[in-house]
Amino acid sequence: MLGIIQAAGWPIWPLLACSIAALALIFERIYSLQTPRVIPPHLLDEVLALPQPALLNHASIEQLKTHCALGEILVAGLQHMQDKPGSSESELRAVVEASGRRVNGKLEHYLSALGSIASVAPLLGLFGTVVGMIEIFGSQTPGAGNPAQLAHGISVALYNTAFGLVIAIPSLVMWRFFRNKVDRFTVELEIAAERLVRHFFTSKNSK
Repeated sequence: MLGIIQAAGWPIWPLLACSIAALALIFERIYSLQTPRVIPPHLLDEVLALPQPALLNHASIEQLKTHCALGEILVAGLQHMQDKPGSSESELRAVVEASGRRVNGKLEHYLSALGSIASVAPLLGLFGTVVGMIEIFGSQTPGAGNPAQLAHGISVALYNTAFGLVIAIPSLVMWRFFRNKVDRFTVELEIAAERLVRHFFTSKNSK
């Protein structure tokens, strides 16, 4: 590996930094976007199965606060109904929608950075290719060439091009994977928020 880095020349260092950053972002998102950390199975059903006095209990709300992304949305709605029990359906819906936007922002955290790496890495590889080509042309002095400089220029050009693609392709694939996952979670959270609103006002209207 050290031999490859030396053969690729100094343009490889920005690409190495991109590769480390991309790996860190991918592992962080894999951990943060696990289903139990976003929308645990059966959590919404368990919450809505509680009678309203227990649902609006301070202890129940505190327990949900640090539970997951879904818990954050549920807590926003429950706290609003606890503080303003006479709220209308539109007011409650506005509160949970605002909380949903905050949660969605957290789910999308670092995705733009990963997408930027996927876009920038091929350009950095191309930059390394240009540097290598400059070295190649510089080795062709009139009357005599420099074989060592020629070989080094070719190495710089090829290694940087390849390394840029090796970083960009997995980064782009993972960005698309996480993007689809966040979109799916967003839809599920919207459905959960709507169920919470309907739960309160169906109960009120049935009394």
